Amino acid sequence: MILGAGWLDLGVSGGEAEGGYARELTPEEMQAQQEALEARISDFDVVITTAAVPGRAAPRIIPASAVAAMRPGSVIVDLAADTGGNCELTEPGEIAMREGVTIVGLTNLPATMPYHASTLYSRNVQALLLHLAPEGELSLDWSDEITAGACVAGKQEVTV
Repeated sequence: MILGAGWLDLGVSGGEAEGGYARELTPEEMQAQQEALEARISDFDVVITTAAVPGRAAPRIIPASAVAAMRPGSVIVDLAADTGGNCELTEPGEIAMREGVTIVGLTNLPATMPYHASTLYSRNVQALLLHLAPEGELSLDWSDEITAGACVAGKQEVTV
C-alpha cells in the first residue's frame, strides 16, 4: 500500500502469453473479473486501469453500471484509452464527467506530466514561502515542524 492506495485483487489471473505480455482472458475469466470488479468498484474513490492486449482493442472491464455505483467525485484513470479504454464510458483523448465520476481518457498521459509536475512543485514552493513569511517578512518559528524540517541550519542569533 502506497499513500493509502491498495491493489484490488479480483481473483482472476490472465496468465502470461508469448513475449511476457498478459494473454487475453477467456470469456469465463472475463465474466468472473467483471462480476468481481462491479461488486467492489464502488468502495474505491480512484481506479486506475491498465488492461491491454497488444494489437487489439482494450478489454472493457468497467461497465457503465459500475461507474454509476461509484461515489460522486470519484475518478477513473483509463491508461488504455489510446486503444479504446477499459471503461465503457471512456472518451479517448478526453476527460469526461459521467454519473458524477471523472473519467480520464487522455491518450498520451505521460506527455502531460512535466506541466503538472512543474505546477505542483511551484505550488509547494509558494506554500512554503507563505508559511515562512506570512506577512512578507521572514518569520522563523523553530518550534514549528515545517520550519524546523525545511531549514538546513539550526537556530542562530543573527546581529546586524
